[in-house]
Amino acid sequence: MDSDKILEIIAYCLPALITGGVALYFFKDFVKNENQRRIFLVKRENQKLALPLRLQAYERMALFLERISFSKLLVRVKPSNASVSEYQNKLILHIEQEFEHNLTQQIYISDNGWNAIVSAKNAQIQIIRAMTADKSTENAEHLREKLLQKSTESESPTAIALSLVKNEVRSIF
Repeated sequence: MDSDKILEIIAYCLPALITGGVALYFFKDFVKNENQRRIFLVKRENQKLALPLRLQAYERMALFLERISFSKLLVRVKPSNASVSEYQNKLILHIEQEFEHNLTQQIYISDNGWNAIVSAKNAQIQIIRAMTADKSTENAEHLREKLLQKSTESESPTAIALSLVKNEVRSIF
């Protein structure tokens, strides 16, 4: 009789245990999917907020690259005297100030994009220094002319970086 009672209890408990196990499995799966859904919704909401900031950062960096291109920079920064070294320092100072003003935008820009922007800035400064070091540069106005001529001879570093920035913005969409 004891063995009959034990078999009867097992007969009643076994389906309950199987049902409980299946319910536990589906409940865990449901909780996991629900957590993933919440994470997805939070990321989507953050992306809605971050996308305008990223686009604004790319816009500002495009403006920065335009402002440090020689065709725009030399029109904006005119030589105040005939000293080549003073004009060189003035141009470099304007480039550095523009860069520092936009420094925080690197948070929203990819590493490749940011590296291209920094490289373009440094290349512009190197070109200015190289033209200033050239002994044939007589005065600030002559330096200005040489820089403008250099910008028309080949594709400028700012144009290359601007192209990369534009491609990154296109890839966002």
